[in-house]
Amino acid sequence: MHKKREDNTMSIPDFQSCMLPMLSLAADCKEHSISESREVLAEHFGLTESERSELLPSGRQRRFDNRVAWAKVYLEQAGLLKSSRRAHFSISEDGLGLIAKKPTHIDISLLENYSKFQEFRAASRKADNSEVAKQASVEEFGATPEEALEQAYQSIRTELASELLQRVKASSSQFFEGLVVELLLKMGYGRNRTEAGQAIGRSGDEGIDGIISEDRLGLETIYIQAKRWEGTVGRPEVQKFVGALHGKRAKKGVFLTTGVFSNEAKDYVSHIDPRVVLIDGRELAEYMLDLDLGVTPKANYEVKRIDSDYFSDE
Repeated sequence: MHKKREDNTMSIPDFQSCMLPMLSLAADCKEHSISESREVLAEHFGLTESERSELLPSGRQRRFDNRVAWAKVYLEQAGLLKSSRRAHFSISEDGLGLIAKKPTHIDISLLENYSKFQEFRAASRKADNSEVAKQASVEEFGATPEEALEQAYQSIRTELASELLQRVKASSSQFFEGLVVELLLKMGYGRNRTEAGQAIGRSGDEGIDGIISEDRLGLETIYIQAKRWEGTVGRPEVQKFVGALHGKRAKKGVFLTTGVFSNEAKDYVSHIDPRVVLIDGRELAEYMLDLDLGVTPKANYEVKRIDSDYFSDE
């Protein structure tokens, strides 16, 4: 069930909570569109514009829209709704029969009473064990299958990023310098590996560990501070780096560390010129994951959708 927050506004309902109002909408025996149902349900739950606009972690779809869509899918799999045409639905005889009983809620456990839904679940579970785990997540947390998949992905990514950072911290200074070179090259900085290696490999000069080209022509340069650090890097350390940038009349700098930056350090660089970017250990690991640095793909999963053009009569 959906819950009220302390400010008495409604949180985004899970997809099972969307089932009863969606079936009730269709109880007039008319055809309804999925876009219409989103508007009706959003008003029913009293969602704010911010809640309506909240995206899934992938950023490809709005969370509420995703939940409404999956409520429709599950009701159709149980035979309570029928798909009259693409992105439209109407109620079935079984759906009218359920509405006549005036249920207070509809969820997966109720849908299990319908043979069509039992067949759908059996077919899903036959796929493999990971599908069983995903269905368990759907039932336990009310997440849609896509949300469950994204939650699992984020969990794996977080654990891997943590392990990556520990490996980097345990590495030698020479390895760390090489890692920074590879990272900057993958980000598109530096004209070539030789230049990048020389830039980062030189010893610190007044708080600067290296210089690298921002573009291939070498028209803009970026000054770099790269430090393996266990604890918190405070404002004084960042100020030293900024002072060195002023001495070079530099406009841009990057401070990388395996540690974390204090709030004072972050606030300091947000109000100064030159422009300084702080990259802490967590962000370093995230960049490594995004750029496939120090990791290798284990498995790829594609989420597909129906190609409506293929089934078009035109």
